[in-house]
Amino acid sequence: MDRNIRTIDDVLKLLDGLFAPEADRWTSGGAAWWDGFYADRSRPVPFFVAKPDENLVGYLAENLIAPGRALDLGCGPGRNALHLAAAGFQVDAVDLSPAAIAWAEDRTREAGAAIRFHCGDAFALTPDELDGPYDLIYDSGCFHHLPPHRRISYLALLDRVLAPGGHLALTCFAAGEMGSELPDQAFYQQSALHGGLAYTPESLRWVFFDLTEVELRRMRDEPPESALFGEPFLWTALFRRDG
Repeated sequence: MDRNIRTIDDVLKLLDGLFAPEADRWTSGGAAWWDGFYADRSRPVPFFVAKPDENLVGYLAENLIAPGRALDLGCGPGRNALHLAAAGFQVDAVDLSPAAIAWAEDRTREAGAAIRFHCGDAFALTPDELDGPYDLIYDSGCFHHLPPHRRISYLALLDRVLAPGGHLALTCFAAGEMGSELPDQAFYQQSALHGGLAYTPESLRWVFFDLTEVELRRMRDEPPESALFGEPFLWTALFRRDG
């Protein structure tokens, strides 16, 4: 007889285990799936291009954010981390996938940049690894791959490492365009995430109600010849932590 639920972390791990192994995209156990995703660097995946997100470039151009310390969550091949480093940020970047980190490190060497990469689960990394405080936490496509209960972990990470006056900037699937619109409880009934969760502006405002909204809009569509990445099936959101 097991009686092993005592803490919130115990509950979160229990809920992780309700999903089929092939659904895991958010724990260290999901690294192999992402390695397979990133294995072929020549695949025509839109965000494999070495272009920063158009919203990130805009935040800097409009002085909505200023250089400081930045954390890139789910950095993939490092395209946004590289732009932040070039803009004068001191950058930490984390991803589950060794293949993604290796690709990002190759790009970083080619650019002559200095970025500190961490391979692993951002929620499991120690304060010595992700020490904060960060003036910017940037998330391009990580949040929408989390199951509903891991929003708790996400918010706890923000609470721990986002500096007062710092910003959270993220892109995520837009309801009506991409991602599952099932209610939260349905994911546990089906043991699957269906490729990721869609969000409405109202749901994003509800999740991050402790932060002050600076901007929330549809990502702009960028043509192939553009130097920026942009896809209109995504929301872009910028929030500030006051205090």
